[in-house]
Amino acid sequence: MRIALIAHDETKPDLVEFARERRDLLKRVDLVATGSTGDRVAEATGLAVERVNSGPDGGDLMIGAAVADGTCDAVVFLRDPKTAQPHEPDITALSRICDVRNVPLATNRATADLVATGIAARADGDGNERHEHREDPGGGSDR
Repeated sequence: MRIALIAHDETKPDLVEFARERRDLLKRVDLVATGSTGDRVAEATGLAVERVNSGPDGGDLMIGAAVADGTCDAVVFLRDPKTAQPHEPDITALSRICDVRNVPLATNRATADLVATGIAARADGDGNERHEHREDPGGGSDR
C-alpha cells in the first residue's frame, strides 16, 4: 500500500499531527509526499518518506501520475480552502484522476482520519496490500 501526503502551507501542521497520531499505521505502508511536506512529516515522525517536487513545481502532477499508473492507493491532501493557489489546475487534475481511478482522496482532517481507518481495516499483516488495477468508470471516454 502506498499513500501520498500533501499539504498546503497553512495545513502542514495538521498533516504532521495526523502523521504523528497515525504513525503505527503509516510505518506499515510506503509514503510519498510533496516537497517540504515530506520533509516535515519525516522529521516529526522518523518515517521514511519518498519526496517528489513541491506542489507548485509539479509535485501534485507527479502524485497524479502515480495514481494514474496504479502505484498510489490513497491521497491525503490537506488543502487550504481559504487561499487561492497559483497551481490550482494541477490540484484539480489530481482530484480528477483520483475520481477517475477510484482512489480515496482526503482533503481535510476528518476525511483523512476516515481514509486511515479504512486502510487500517484493509491492510494485511505486513501492510503491503495492493489494490487491483482500477478501471475507468467512464469507460475511457473523455466527458
